[in-house]
Amino acid sequence: VNEQLKKYGSVNRKALDQFISFNEQRQLLIGRQKEMDKDNTAIQQLIHSLDQQKEEAIMRTFTGVSEHFTEVFSELVPGGSGKMVMKGVATADEDDDPNPTPLPESSSSSSLTAPASSFSGVAIIVSFSGSSQMYHMQQLSGGQKALVALALIFAIQRCDPAPFYLFDEIDQALDANYRAGVARLIQKQVSSTTAPAQFICTTFRPELVEVADKCYGIALKNKVSNIYPLDKADAQNFVTNLMMEEEAVGKVSSVPHYRQDKQDQEEDEDVEEDHEEENSGHGEQEEKSPSKMRRVTESRSARLRSRHAIEEMLVEVDEEEEAEEEEGEGNDED
Repeated sequence: VNEQLKKYGSVNRKALDQFISFNEQRQLLIGRQKEMDKDNTAIQQLIHSLDQQKEEAIMRTFTGVSEHFTEVFSELVPGGSGKMVMKGVATADEDDDPNPTPLPESSSSSSLTAPASSFSGVAIIVSFSGSSQMYHMQQLSGGQKALVALALIFAIQRCDPAPFYLFDEIDQALDANYRAGVARLIQKQVSSTTAPAQFICTTFRPELVEVADKCYGIALKNKVSNIYPLDKADAQNFVTNLMMEEEAVGKVSSVPHYRQDKQDQEEDEDVEEDHEEENSGHGEQEEKSPSKMRRVTESRSARLRSRHAIEEMLVEVDEEEEAEEEEGEGNDED
């Protein structure tokens, strides 16, 4: 027996203790694995719940903004229609097409039952004539694109109101009827009982001035911008003169009274030319020159009145600043 036992002399006598230790470690690792599997299941459920909430929020926001966009666009463009639609993955590159095909009415509706992850973006299609033919943004003119952008801004504002908005010449590229529509829309939102908002707008057009509660002018003097209050009549004269210059020159000049001397000289030359045409004896020119002279004279008088009003306000501002400086110096001496 001893001889047989000698054959097993290299047997690990600590095998039983190591087995017990390794078995304990194995059981510990198995327990940790179960905990990690449980945590992973909880995380996956949380991700799924968040994805559902995200999709619901996306679809809810899209539905609300889309409905408000249709309402706002119909207010800005009487007789027109506009829609926001979801784009599928297959139409993701549709907006990159330089010559997109107009969409018929039947294809403009998107199924909102599909998950939001199946969509690649949002497209806007509109019709300014009220016909069934709908057009993409790429097919619109610059003024029409600006109007659609404003409609989208006001739609978002109605869906998620903000208390304050700052618009910089939003009506510059719009036609007169659309400018009036934007002014009415802003006035309506300001007087809203549910979500009133304050709008500060810079403009060179009379429509926004007409509905404004307060008007201010900004002039550059000694390389410093000065802000001064204007009544509505002076503000209307100011923007009207700018529009008259735009029609005459083809573009809006920056500040009219800086170029007043040159304009006065040109108008004097026009008056002299009119006198020469009157003395030339041509009956047709004699009939046209008095009306032209009258228009030039009225335009010049309006610009002079507006310039004098601005200069008087700037003088008052300077006097107030000097009085404040003198008062401050007197306080320092005391």
